[in-house]
Amino acid sequence: MKKLALFLTTALLIASCASNKELEALKVKHEQTKDELLTVKTNLTKCLIEKEKFQDRSKDLESRVTELKQDKENSIQQVENLTVLTKGANDNIKETLSQLSKKDKYINKIRAAASKKDSLNLVVAFHLKKELQQGIDDEDIEVNVEKTVVFISISDKLLFKSGSYTITDKASKVLQKVATVVNAQPEMDVMIEGHTDDTPISGNSVLKDNWDLSVRRSTAIVRELQAKYKVAPQRLIAAGRSSFLPLVKNDSPANKSKNRRTKIIILPRLNQFFDLLDQKVE
Repeated sequence: MKKLALFLTTALLIASCASNKELEALKVKHEQTKDELLTVKTNLTKCLIEKEKFQDRSKDLESRVTELKQDKENSIQQVENLTVLTKGANDNIKETLSQLSKKDKYINKIRAAASKKDSLNLVVAFHLKKELQQGIDDEDIEVNVEKTVVFISISDKLLFKSGSYTITDKASKVLQKVATVVNAQPEMDVMIEGHTDDTPISGNSVLKDNWDLSVRRSTAIVRELQAKYKVAPQRLIAAGRSSFLPLVKNDSPANKSKNRRTKIIILPRLNQFFDLLDQKVE
């Protein structure tokens, strides 16, 4: 009986020791599991955070890609617009160059005509000086080229008596030589300008004023050139300027004498110039 009781007691003690060991082992296992679970949760949280970051980056990238696509479309449109503009600009440049080329040709024609006219004026002036110096070498006669015309300025004391519009014999010799040169240039017109000083006309029942005197003197010369020396009348122009274009101030007898003059102006016909302007430039 005693032996049985001892055996049972021993068995219980052994069983109790085994249960405690298993319990300790389970506790240890439980702690390990808790640590592993915590680690897993921590890692899961990190993954979720990384996922959110990735999603945010993905949205940013998508937005950037959209912007880049829009920029690309805008760039393509700008290139197309530039292409159109460039083509238009090239066309405009070509047209401008073409027009400039035409204008250059036109300008060259004008220059050539002007050069020809200037050369002709110099030739006319040369022949006038030559003719007038042969037999008439007078300081009261001036031949010059002024801008686009040749002119002869003749003092009135050589052409007319004071207050008169009757041509003197010496003036006829001058006009004959002028007519010789003028008739050699039939494509040019001749304008006669009468100029006076500022002394009023007085004691003359025929002449009203200096306008009248200047016009009558120019008309007398026109008639002389036409009637005596066969200058074509359609080439002749009579003009009176009275005292309003003086060479110097009318403040002395010598200056008044300088201002009393007649200008014979040899000039190109305006219709020839306008015909030149109307020429079509190719």
